[in-house]
Amino acid sequence: MLRAKDIMSTSIITVTPETEIAEAAKLLLDHGINGLPVVQKNKLVGILCQSDLITQQKRLSIPSVFTLLDSLIPLASMKHMEREVRKISATTVAQAMTSEPVTVNPETGLDEIATLMVDKNFHTLPVVDGETLVGVIGKADVLRTLTAAPSP
Repeated sequence: MLRAKDIMSTSIITVTPETEIAEAAKLLLDHGINGLPVVQKNKLVGILCQSDLITQQKRLSIPSVFTLLDSLIPLASMKHMEREVRKISATTVAQAMTSEPVTVNPETGLDEIATLMVDKNFHTLPVVDGETLVGVIGKADVLRTLTAAPSP
């Protein structure tokens, strides 16, 4: 069975939390990739995906509220709204990235990788060995396994 180490890309394009959003967007477009691992002092601290940047273009939805004894009570989490506002107004990667991303290790099987991508709608999975980023797996890396010649 194929493992992460067999299909991952090892030419990793990364950004830091201080990278400006425009620069990160340019890297995603220029390299035709969906996600960028965010590293600080050689440690993975987050991931920035195209969807994180597309969020900046969406309309802010104001949560519904109801009144009870002259108090306004939100029907949605205020933390969620704060996170949404922060992403919409982000100017640096740190403000838009997903912290503590889901990762796989070099020995993770292709079936588990595919399950994560489908069930969680992930397009990019960082591959870490301990705390060291060693590769990245994108959906294209998984698709390439379908075109590989089967072993005799």
